[in-house]
Amino acid sequence: MSAVVERVRVVQMGLSPYEPTLAAMRDFTAKRDADTPDELWLLEHPPVYTLGLAADAAHGPKAGGAGGTIPVLQVERGGEITYHGPGQIVLYTLVDLARRGIKVKQFVAMLEQSVIDLLGVCAERGIERAQRVAGAPGIYVGGAKIAALGIRVSRGCAFHGLALNVDMDLSPFAAIDPCGYPGMQVTQTRDLGIAGDKDVLGRKLAGLLARNLERA
Repeated sequence: MSAVVERVRVVQMGLSPYEPTLAAMRDFTAKRDADTPDELWLLEHPPVYTLGLAADAAHGPKAGGAGGTIPVLQVERGGEITYHGPGQIVLYTLVDLARRGIKVKQFVAMLEQSVIDLLGVCAERGIERAQRVAGAPGIYVGGAKIAALGIRVSRGCAFHGLALNVDMDLSPFAAIDPCGYPGMQVTQTRDLGIAGDKDVLGRKLAGLLARNLERA
């Protein structure tokens, strides 16, 4: 494997509007070639709901309430409806899976494991350990969802990625069935007493995933 394949660039983008960021991901993926280094984009979005390709409109957002004025966008990732907003880490994963010999299920497991490793402090603080739930991609603590993920693969290259709730207004989640599950509770690192703001935790998360990719 060549050095250019092994290297993963982490790009910190700050608060970034959703639609221009989505356009940039699509453009990057369409134009990349066999020598384009993989990138992880670390950012947060202004309030927005996004729906995966097969999302069921019955899952919201419901009329009125906290979600009434938040834009709703349909995108090409997998999964149902989710919410992005300030105080949430978004990590977009522009990774050539075919070049690295990584299968889609393996990549999803890698994303989930990176979050689990980051939140390993939970068990140390007497909080239930972060874990997967069969049939419901993402990461959960005490039955509440703390991280969502959804990817798209085009020509063997992944884009979209994962979102980790850190220190945000969770009320917009009440207007939807998060990831298509009615009654699904959500949580965030702040409410679990996990130290570290979104910038610190975001850098750690990106570093964990980058190392996992480079070792794959």
